[in-house]
Amino acid sequence: MAFHAKKLINDPNDVVTEFIEGLVETYPGLQYLDGFPQVKVVLRADVSGGTYDKVAVISGGGSGHEPAHAGFVGEGMLTAAICGDVFASPPVDSVLAGIRAVTGPMGCLLIVKNYTGDRLNFGLAAEQAKSEGYKVETVIVGDDCALPPPRGIAGRRGLAGTILIHKIAGAAAAAGLLLADVAAEARRASEMVGTMGVALSVCTLPGRVTPDRVGPGKMELGLGIHGEPGAAVADLQPVDVIVSHVLKQILSPETNYVPITRGSRVVLLVNGLGATPVMELMIASGKAVPKLQLEHGLAVDRVYTGSFMTSLDMAGFSISIMKADQAILQRLDAATKAPHWPVGVDGNHPPAKIPVPLPPSRSTKSDESLGRPAQLNAQGQILEVAIEAAAHAVKKLRDNLNEWDSKVGDGDCGSTIYRGAAAVLEDMQNYPLNDATETVNEIGSSVRRVMGGTSGILYTIFCKAAYAQLKASTQGVVTSKNWAEALEASIAAVSKYGGASAGYRTLLDALIPASAVLQERLKAGDDPATAFLLSSEAALDGAESTKHMQAQAGRSSYISGEMLASIPDPGAMAAASWYRAAALAVKYKYQTSS
Repeated sequence: MAFHAKKLINDPNDVVTEFIEGLVETYPGLQYLDGFPQVKVVLRADVSGGTYDKVAVISGGGSGHEPAHAGFVGEGMLTAAICGDVFASPPVDSVLAGIRAVTGPMGCLLIVKNYTGDRLNFGLAAEQAKSEGYKVETVIVGDDCALPPPRGIAGRRGLAGTILIHKIAGAAAAAGLLLADVAAEARRASEMVGTMGVALSVCTLPGRVTPDRVGPGKMELGLGIHGEPGAAVADLQPVDVIVSHVLKQILSPETNYVPITRGSRVVLLVNGLGATPVMELMIASGKAVPKLQLEHGLAVDRVYTGSFMTSLDMAGFSISIMKADQAILQRLDAATKAPHWPVGVDGNHPPAKIPVPLPPSRSTKSDESLGRPAQLNAQGQILEVAIEAAAHAVKKLRDNLNEWDSKVGDGDCGSTIYRGAAAVLEDMQNYPLNDATETVNEIGSSVRRVMGGTSGILYTIFCKAAYAQLKASTQGVVTSKNWAEALEASIAAVSKYGGASAGYRTLLDALIPASAVLQERLKAGDDPATAFLLSSEAALDGAESTKHMQAQAGRSSYISGEMLASIPDPGAMAAASWYRAAALAVKYKYQTSS
């Protein structure tokens, strides 16, 4: 049975922006960037990035979890919150706008819940911000204890325990700690907390028809904050029984998700999921405390009860338990003006919105670097033929990539890569080809503009990481050693934010062996073109080898090994194709010009 929920809203597409407008009218210590609807960023009204003398603490994610994350912006907690659409990760440009708006010389810490979209978008924004000169650290929070330890790279989901990390990091930053120290405290705290949720109903999205998956007389254990299915559906039980089950799951010595043993000091957070009355939340807290003390032998030092990270109008609650010590308690007890910790609000009411900060000006660069040079130098000519060959190669491979992807994914890999290649070829007329470093950056911009999905983000991260490496290590002409180092940096960035590594059946299975052979042949004294060509053979072999791998990333990870056998990973084949084509073009150019 499905139903269309009643909502007190206007246009379903405007719920997030109208929520932000109401929030800043209610709390005078908050502002938002004037970038609606694309940029939805809430920030402290008393902070300006250029002059802020403490570490900025930034978090965010999809909307629908209110008061998270914007309700926790305030002195002593978050400096800014990046709001996506309902249950959708905020776009890279929004994250970048938030970083630019509040980050000063001390840098910023990004606290990111462990979901692929958040990891990728915040990760790309972090790399872009670093290339602009900002100091950025990232802490990923995965506190879910509902499901067995997962295979592959998905990991534990980020849930309500993230709010405790916000408070600890915010207090550390307010105390004047350096970025590395704030990140270290947040990272340590993230390893001390576990969360599990129980729902009596699914949530209803604005303007959507929602199926009643749970059903009458049932409850769902361990579901996610976006309404994704949990570990099990069971008969509804008294809250005493539910609390006992949740606590045992979080503290289970078999999964060992949290380092909590008898005698430990803990903090308890009982979090409403959106439609649970305060009365019921207080009942759950009242039952949880004695169970922790008597059944688990724990000292409960702090109890927080309320709605901190919801799932729209879902009925239910989650319980978070964090191992505590004096240092953590000091951070949790520190003063904050974040309105939903909750605290009172005072002070004057500044303007509700301020302009979106623009990227750093490129006016300091030479005119030639802003477009295609009138005449290409030797490096520019080589770069031109390599880019053209690579783009044409993957365009020709579109149908094959789509066919492979239809069997192991969603069938659009070829079309997605084709759009990126077509954009690169179209934009080449404006690339500063005599400046290899800036050209790599422009390729990333072309790809980012047209390529959707995970592939688009990963290739943009690839280009941005290469750009940052080249910018830091080169002066003028880019050497073969610089290119090898840039490839290595790009692989590391894709692995870091995408979560994959060698053997996961991804594009990295083509690029990692290519990088290894390239460095090996250059060290052996091979000329650069030959080393590039030999490494491209390793890329092809690596891509072919994915036929024999069990996928551990992307949609292919849900498909059995038998079905994957004989089908190469489309992403790996695409990477090997453009890499090989570029290598052949460079080799031919060297031969004809010598």
